[in-house]
Amino acid sequence: MITTLADALAKQGYTDLTPVQEAVTDPALEGQDLLVSAQTGSGKTVGFGLAIGPTILAEDGTFGPAGRPLGLVIAPTRELALQVKRELQWLYAGAGVTMASCVGGMDFRDEKRSLERGAHIVVATPGRLRDHIMRSTIDLSDIKAVILDEADEMLDLGFREDLEFILDQAPPSRRTLLFSATVPPMIATLAKSYQRDAVRIATTSKEKQHSDIEYRALNVANHDADAAIVNLLRFYDAPNALVFANTRAMVTRLTTRLSNRGFSVVALSGELSQAERSNALQAMRDGRARVCVATDVAARGIDLPNLELVIHAELPTNAETLLHRSGRTGRAGRKGISVMIVPSKMKRRGENLLKWGKLTATWATPPTAEEVTAKDEERLLTDPVWSEEFTEEEQTFAKRLLTEHAPEQIAAAYLRLYAGKQSAPEFISEYKEGPQAKERKPREVSSFGPSKWFSVDVGREGKAEARWLLPMICKAGEITKNEIGAIRIQPNETFIEISEAAVPGFLRAVGGDMKLENQATLTALDAPPQLGERGPRKTKRDYDDRPKSDSGEKPKRDYGDKPKRDYGDKPKRDYGDKPKRDYADKPKRHAPRDQAAPPPSQQEHVAAIQPIPGAADDYKERKPRHKPARKDHGDALVEKRSKPPYKGKSDGKKPASKGKPPYNPDAKPRGAGAGKPAGKPRANANDTSKRFVPPGGKAKPRKGLGKGGGAAPRRGKP
Repeated sequence: MITTLADALAKQGYTDLTPVQEAVTDPALEGQDLLVSAQTGSGKTVGFGLAIGPTILAEDGTFGPAGRPLGLVIAPTRELALQVKRELQWLYAGAGVTMASCVGGMDFRDEKRSLERGAHIVVATPGRLRDHIMRSTIDLSDIKAVILDEADEMLDLGFREDLEFILDQAPPSRRTLLFSATVPPMIATLAKSYQRDAVRIATTSKEKQHSDIEYRALNVANHDADAAIVNLLRFYDAPNALVFANTRAMVTRLTTRLSNRGFSVVALSGELSQAERSNALQAMRDGRARVCVATDVAARGIDLPNLELVIHAELPTNAETLLHRSGRTGRAGRKGISVMIVPSKMKRRGENLLKWGKLTATWATPPTAEEVTAKDEERLLTDPVWSEEFTEEEQTFAKRLLTEHAPEQIAAAYLRLYAGKQSAPEFISEYKEGPQAKERKPREVSSFGPSKWFSVDVGREGKAEARWLLPMICKAGEITKNEIGAIRIQPNETFIEISEAAVPGFLRAVGGDMKLENQATLTALDAPPQLGERGPRKTKRDYDDRPKSDSGEKPKRDYGDKPKRDYGDKPKRDYGDKPKRDYADKPKRHAPRDQAAPPPSQQEHVAAIQPIPGAADDYKERKPRHKPARKDHGDALVEKRSKPPYKGKSDGKKPASKGKPPYNPDAKPRGAGAGKPAGKPRANANDTSKRFVPPGGKAKPRKGLGKGGGAAPRRGKP
């Protein structure tokens, strides 16, 4: 190993390398492309930093003057890129490294000036790096090693086109190292296209996944999810804790609630600017904040020191997200705890997430307030301050306290001061399997007691309603609704029942005029009103009293033995040679008009009505009404008159037409084309074959069109 890098590791307290670090630093793999799959928290950042050392460093283990970049690291998110920059900064500090970053959300001008001054290693995100390449603010001609960190995540985020563009700009002789948690087909295709004989290194199967992380699933009632988070933070009292939520709104709500409960909390979500997100992470590293509420934007690559607790306030969408969230703790050999808050309605989903992630969790309930208090007392008694020696000033003040106060008072005051610095634990209701709905007890109906009735001169026709009558009466009589019984609204008045004990005070408050709001008049009744008893409202027609038909003894007709009629062999009717039917021999359905007896009401006028001669005989020869033939009514009717001849001519012939007059060559033309014969059709202007051509000559060309006679003259002009 290079001396400068070994010294940096020793300075950071590294005694042994992780499996992935040992694999990538193998001398046999020096100068080769690598495809590395390693789980989260396995030390990949330090691993690829050690792997590219022999490629970008000089023989003495140092860098020369900074110029065009020698190493390039591409990360999917801004937070991860800045974290990689910090890790490589201390790793190559002894070699005199100059670092630069190209990260979205930062000032482009500052990054440009940094690149112009020169840099040995550049850490960037795909989108911003492509912008620098297209603007010619970075030159990749001297690149010796390219590292793609979390390559699977970059492809999932849609950076494939950007990565291909960047790799095409780098020299073909470079080393390309791909680091990914998994190697899906897309990663394999990318490696095959941009790597040369890459060596595959897999370290995920050497040990159990997340072996340093303790998984716990807590069953809580649906309304106790937030209280469970508060008690978890108080129970474990971790130096750094990460609370994951699925939405920005949930992050904002949890941040506000935890801040109000006295926790030093910061938020991390996509709606924050890059400066705000960087400040939040720096506050966690400095110890100014102990709790970070974040969305899944922080699930990839974020490494917080002393992160011992991860809380899933909302269940993740899939098992992969659960693994990446939990992987923020239990890193580099440290122990960590990952806790899932599982409401009763989400228990099945929580079980499936653990099953799909091949994880084993301990199912329990959130710590209660008593358990949190007991944990505080345990931490107080085991605090190292009890074993430390007192200074002279402390001993002097202690003697003074014992002189002025009893030891019990001093201890109680100390407990109050200690508890005042902590948030009080939340009450957690007992968890029950199944629905959390409470059983309702039947409502006890009691009698109203002695009362007196009053009437108000406004009813249903005056749009009286109990929702405004009740507060009006309570306000006017200075009584409560508990002292008012029944309210009966009638068409023109309303009856109100008031408790007998409240009547004297009610009358004093109303006054002698018995006037209410809106000029309504109140009248006391000597007896309860005689109202008709209201029965239940019928919403459906009741058919219970209808007699049911007795069809049980009626035999049913049996069609089983009846042969079905076959119309297949029936000949079609031919009407061609059939003579027309003569209706003369058809029997009469009704008596003739002259033989039918008149109704009784017209018996007096029988003598006045005489039959038409010959009408009865004519009735026999009538054709059916459905035949469109003319009817001959005989001599009794007026003879049909023939149409008189046409009066315009003596011979009776009709003129040919009443339209345009015949063509007269001597007549004055009415317009252009009026002198043409009447029967000749008019030429169509759209038809090119019907263009106007003077007789015996060629078409006259239009002015301004040059030679040729293809254009038609203007209409109406010579």
